[in-house]
Amino acid sequence: MRTTRLNKAIVVGLGALLLGGATSVYAATSVISAVGTIAHFEPFDGPATMTARSLFIEANEVLPWHQHPGIGAYTIVKTGTLTVEDGCGGEVVYPQGTAFIEPPGRVHRGIAGDVPVETVQTFVVPAGSAFSVTVSKACGAPLVVEECKGDGWQAFTYPRTFSSQGDCVTYVLQGGD
Repeated sequence: MRTTRLNKAIVVGLGALLLGGATSVYAATSVISAVGTIAHFEPFDGPATMTARSLFIEANEVLPWHQHPGIGAYTIVKTGTLTVEDGCGGEVVYPQGTAFIEPPGRVHRGIAGDVPVETVQTFVVPAGSAFSVTVSKACGAPLVVEECKGDGWQAFTYPRTFSSQGDCVTYVLQGGD
């Protein structure tokens, strides 16, 4: 891929905007390697955009809370160790060579270990949508009915709260609102 100094500056600037918003600065660099259009993607009943990127995270850097719309993010940890902290309180450590899916709508953030981290990610979102959305720390969205059971439904605050266990279960079964 041939790049110019201007293209590199645009990619770094967009990466900072996507990761940090207008008020925070993060050292992570997002490098988009390819973007393509799917004319009709059945899960969205319309066109979709597929994006492939590498994300470079400095040692010990903590990314902002965010979520991925569409079908989520398919992530490979190419180098280093990445801890993913879930907005609902969970935490999973992914060493180099592991792959995982960041479910759509689930609020989380990445935390790099003692060495820099590089991830390779693929996103599929409805055409015109961002692949990553910075949000405040929140618990959501519920992924499976079991998370709604008991008092679990009361923990969710993103993308909305629920009035009852049944409301939460319906949300999960219908794939969101």
